[in-house]
Amino acid sequence: MSKPKIKVLVIDDSAVVRQALQTILNDDPEIEVVATAQDPFVAAEKLKKVKPDVITLDVEMPRMDGITFLIKLMKQHPIPVVICSSLVADGSLTTTKALEAGAVDIILKPTLGTQRFIEESKEMIRDAIKAASHARVSKLQRPNTPEQKLSADAVLSKRLPTQKAMDETTEKVIVIGASTGGTEAIKEVLMGMPLGCPGIVIVQHMPEGFTRSFAQRLDGLCQIHVKEAENGDAVLRGQALIAPGNKHTLLKRSGARYYVEVKEGPLVSRHRPSVDVLFRSAAKYGGSNIVSAILTGMGDDGANGMLELHQAGAWTCAQDENSCVVYGMPKEAVLRGGAQHELPLAKIADNLLKAF
Repeated sequence: MSKPKIKVLVIDDSAVVRQALQTILNDDPEIEVVATAQDPFVAAEKLKKVKPDVITLDVEMPRMDGITFLIKLMKQHPIPVVICSSLVADGSLTTTKALEAGAVDIILKPTLGTQRFIEESKEMIRDAIKAASHARVSKLQRPNTPEQKLSADAVLSKRLPTQKAMDETTEKVIVIGASTGGTEAIKEVLMGMPLGCPGIVIVQHMPEGFTRSFAQRLDGLCQIHVKEAENGDAVLRGQALIAPGNKHTLLKRSGARYYVEVKEGPLVSRHRPSVDVLFRSAAKYGGSNIVSAILTGMGDDGANGMLELHQAGAWTCAQDENSCVVYGMPKEAVLRGGAQHELPLAKIADNLLKAF
């Protein structure tokens, strides 16, 4: 018996974009566009007749903007939503709010040549739809087993340095990885951190341009200072560094001083930045001085890195299934033996602090 197709509703005020998305999605045997709409009001009428598994949503549209529609949708009929917009290239606060409101992924459309972009990026767009179909904005649906992909070896060797990290130092570091649903999860963890907490380095899967505004928003909500990581930034008490989109971020050490290296590199576990890269670097240069958490997310990025952290003596935990938007990355970290503890999101901040 054949597997049911992923049903998609496309909402965009451009007829060209609607047609282009419909064509590339319908060409995939696993996906079917069941309806299109030029604005949220038309979409609302379509939703009375069809039940899509995923919605693609533009931001700037007539009669009602996409963010307002997203907020209303999540309150009434939660459906996984992929934002597909040209207004997010600068990492606008509005789009960060869209992620916080429940969007599970972002596709950056160019302002010019959109149809060509969609055709050239069809595999990326299809993958985003398939991943979103496994997320449930109320609670979990289990993701498919991820296929083979590039490992952290592509960016950083697993071999430990000749001089291993000291077993005990006065400075400890928290490292965190997250993906789908992670913007809200990270916010909750960081809002639980007091002034003077150990330095924190975070990888959240986000496109280039989003991470700066995400960090700025968190900085305004949290007691601690939050900023987008820059190459050479020191890891300081009372501060969290967010890995910039489209760059890998590694934890490094010089004597007793920790700092981050932000660098180019290939996709690792299909991501850049990659949690596996951050976690491997933390295992290599921090060892038992590291406390780590892997939060909600699709796929398995970070699972191998967390195992390496555990083997290096770090304290490790995974967000539990009930509190995850998508129990993918945490589940894999548990199954592979890297996560020592499974905790509800509400208890992760306290436990990270108690682990020191």
